[in-house]
Amino acid sequence: MEVRIGSLLEGATQARGSVAIIDVFRAFTTAAVVLANGASKITMVGSVDEALALRDSGGGDVCMGEVGGRMPAGFDFGNSPFEVSGVDFRGRSIIQRTSAGTQGIVAATGAERLYASALVTARATARALRSGGAGGITLVAMGNNATERADEDELCALHLRNLLEGRSGNAAAVRG
Repeated sequence: MEVRIGSLLEGATQARGSVAIIDVFRAFTTAAVVLANGASKITMVGSVDEALALRDSGGGDVCMGEVGGRMPAGFDFGNSPFEVSGVDFRGRSIIQRTSAGTQGIVAATGAERLYASALVTARATARALRSGGAGGITLVAMGNNATERADEDELCALHLRNLLEGRSGNAAAVRG
């Protein structure tokens, strides 16, 4: 099994095979909380206008996300796992737009299978990646605004690679 690691939008556009787009702080941790709170699905989009139009046309119930770290006008929730932690999303369809994670999802057009990943979903993501396709695996750390590397996303990519290659990793080694 070949595992490649890329970064930022360039990494997402070059990604092939089974692809995990990684956004640890906020986007995909928030997505995991929303799904754990009962959401039926999450549709990830690239722009605020696309999110609002999709909701207006009945393509989703709730708009969630951020631009520059702030909740856009017309959105129901920002991009905070804490903010959505107590919300019952049972049966609701979410539309998510962020400055890094969802941009990577949208840009990964060469993916055979596509996963949104964070530390809270790392083991589940590794299991899913291991079970999918023969086209190799690409892990993409999205960083800050998809333009600047972020330690947490890069470390999550390394952690995922370790899990995929049968190593458990050493959390103490990355604490600073």
